[in-house]
Amino acid sequence: MSVRYRFGEFCVSPARRVLLRSGQEVSLIPRYLDLLILLLERRREAVHRRQIFDSVWSDVVVSDGALSQAVRTLRRALGDDSREPVYIRTVSRHGYRFSFDGVVEEADDEAPVAHAAPTAPSPAVPGDAFEHALETLLGGGDPELQREAAEALHALGTAEALRRLGRRPGHQAARALLRDARWDVPGAGPVPLLGAPGGLGAAAALATMRLRRALRVARGRWAAASGGGAAAGALAGALGGLALRLAPGSPAPASVPVTLALVGAIVGGLGAAGVGAGLAAAEAVVRSSRGPALVLFGALGGGASGAVSSLVGRWALEGVFGRELPSMGGGLEGLGIGTAAGLGYALATPRSEGGMAAPRGAERHRVAAVTALSCAAGAVIVTALGGHLAGTSLNFLARGFQGSQVGLAPLARMLGEPDLGPLSRAVIGAYEGAFFGFGLALGLTRRPSLARE
Repeated sequence: MSVRYRFGEFCVSPARRVLLRSGQEVSLIPRYLDLLILLLERRREAVHRRQIFDSVWSDVVVSDGALSQAVRTLRRALGDDSREPVYIRTVSRHGYRFSFDGVVEEADDEAPVAHAAPTAPSPAVPGDAFEHALETLLGGGDPELQREAAEALHALGTAEALRRLGRRPGHQAARALLRDARWDVPGAGPVPLLGAPGGLGAAAALATMRLRRALRVARGRWAAASGGGAAAGALAGALGGLALRLAPGSPAPASVPVTLALVGAIVGGLGAAGVGAGLAAAEAVVRSSRGPALVLFGALGGGASGAVSSLVGRWALEGVFGRELPSMGGGLEGLGIGTAAGLGYALATPRSEGGMAAPRGAERHRVAAVTALSCAAGAVIVTALGGHLAGTSLNFLARGFQGSQVGLAPLARMLGEPDLGPLSRAVIGAYEGAFFGFGLALGLTRRPSLARE
């Protein structure tokens, strides 16, 4: 049986997904309504922040600030005051509790839900509400008060707020905050940056704001992605080395699986560090165009890490052995794999509201598998265009040293080619790409601990 909750002049219907105040619907974005329902359902206890994140933000990684923002919005919707709370009380160093004692739980099978009038007036505010909020927004000081002012302006009317904002001193940072806050206010209008007064400055301020807020989370995801790539590279190298060792007529020594596992861990970790940094940055900073940003940032991260790794590797090897070495993979190859990783990850984690995806269980492995397939396809294209990934680069290195026993010709012969040809290059590339994409995505989607104890 469905239930609803009545308290004061409010009524919450979880089944109908609505909050009513004196019979009129109060707009809330879905996650904030989920939070209110969770606090009502567990109103006899203080709900820990970690439990709130796991329940309300189970599919996305956010910072502690997202929860503070949600509670602030709920208090405003309920007419509550954080200094003397009636409904939602903060439990220090723990979480939040719904503290109103007169909650009535009743069957939700009667009385139709009233709908809000589309032009319901805003509560009366002494003086000019727009000017008061704009002064707070432009005045600097407490970031929380500025955020509240930005949300209040959206509630009053986004278009009018932007018109009044104009080119006042500090308008660029204010426009950036209005742009960021629109995601948290139901019915907020658009806040364009391109073509607007000081649009480039506002865009830079917005990027800086989001980077600072998401830095800790993004850093954790980058590190996890690097670890996932290194682990996948080690496994791929060990299995590839074992296959090379057991291939008919192979002169490879018994130590080759361990050697290639070490090489794979280094290459995979470095590549995932670049691509993972790009993907984490895209999720942290970009919300309205998350998919294209993942592809672009992934490509840039992969290209940068590929170029740097190739340059450092060549310098180190040439410095040790004193001669020029054959061509190895570099920036263009990294660019291709990074693009494929970003595309696969974006397709596997579509999010209209942006943010850092955090799939769990089987869904997390599905995301990793889709990213792996995309990277495998990207690797095949890269090798077909003449690029060199880890395996073919290693083969070129082996040819540069007389007597080397780690060439990949035995694997090529197993595929019907006397030496590395189009088929064997494609197969080895797809193998490397699949392992890399799977490890990268599995590490990237590891959900870090965000809530403070």
